[in-house]
Amino acid sequence: MKQYNFDDIIERKGSDCFKWDALPSMYGRDDLLPMWVADMDFRSPDFVMDAIRHRCEHEVLGYTMPSEGYWQAVESWLERRYGINTTNGELHFIPGIVAGIAYALLCFTNPGDKVLVTTPVYPPFLNLPKESGRMLVCSQLKIENGRFAIDFDDFEQKVDGCKMFIMSNPHNPAGTVWGADVLRHIADICKRHNVIVISDEIHADLTLSPHKHVSYSTVSDDARSNSITFMAPSKTFNIAGLGSSVCYIADEALRKRFFGWLDALGVAGGNIFAFTAAEAAFANGEEWLRQMLDYLKENVLALQAFLNDRLPKVKAVLPEASYLAWLDFSDYGIPHKELADKLINEARVALNDGTTFGGSDYECCFRINLGCPKSMLLDALNRIAGVFQTTK
Repeated sequence: MKQYNFDDIIERKGSDCFKWDALPSMYGRDDLLPMWVADMDFRSPDFVMDAIRHRCEHEVLGYTMPSEGYWQAVESWLERRYGINTTNGELHFIPGIVAGIAYALLCFTNPGDKVLVTTPVYPPFLNLPKESGRMLVCSQLKIENGRFAIDFDDFEQKVDGCKMFIMSNPHNPAGTVWGADVLRHIADICKRHNVIVISDEIHADLTLSPHKHVSYSTVSDDARSNSITFMAPSKTFNIAGLGSSVCYIADEALRKRFFGWLDALGVAGGNIFAFTAAEAAFANGEEWLRQMLDYLKENVLALQAFLNDRLPKVKAVLPEASYLAWLDFSDYGIPHKELADKLINEARVALNDGTTFGGSDYECCFRINLGCPKSMLLDALNRIAGVFQTTK
């Protein structure tokens, strides 16, 4: 069995990498350790790179289409891991999940319609409805036993009158895994209120043991009949730059409406390398993923131990899935602007600002990316501790 090395430091500066090369424009300096953008600093898998190299040997890069091998790999992955028994007639390629959510908003809602999200949440969930003229409605999550939880009293009150609920499953920014009971409760409420559920499951493959991801559409007939599920190999295998995602809809009427709309837009063509990489990843990726998840879990434990030992005032929501954690600095009693300045200009670490996940309620919070060599994570944490251990 091949042993993969996730400790290698790979130089990404100068590769037009957003995570590293956008630091000056986003943070005003280029000497920061970037722990923000949600891709990993691990090498993309060898079997994916080999498939791309092999495809390049055919020196014509014309219009392409998904092969039978691509669809078989996707269908097998969904069945093995999530119990989704499907055919490619129930699946549709999309060039990225954010784009897919935007398409769904345009297809199923009208300007002025209400769209529900639970905050804090991945910023495009907030921006897409607002920028497309929809009315954003937010139900704030609770912290229970160190993890996010849905306030169902507030959720049911807020969902009334909405046309769509955009759900992060597992939840971003902190990788909370919604269990089957929670998802069934959501399905029951949304069905009664005639609300379409968008389930963004891009982090599903990154669920950490002993937790288990449950795909929303599988929990009940109500969930199957009113949902659109998005998945992708992009986070899982660190190939986000290829724009390869897939949409699954169980309900025929919903499927015909949305897939017809997507086909009218002409977005199914994809690109040669999106299909090639996804097929190779889903067909060959189980062992690489197992080892990578073991490494990620060690990084989560390293973060937990470091905070307990050296930054006990920082409250964390640790991921049950994904490589993203949520850090709350509110016990320091420092205003948001000063907190951000300390992290950027004193610690020289770039984290995602919590205000972008839901506004002023999260001005003492920051999201940190653990998808990196452990030495890089510890470097970032030591930099932060060097500033905040002296702060009373």
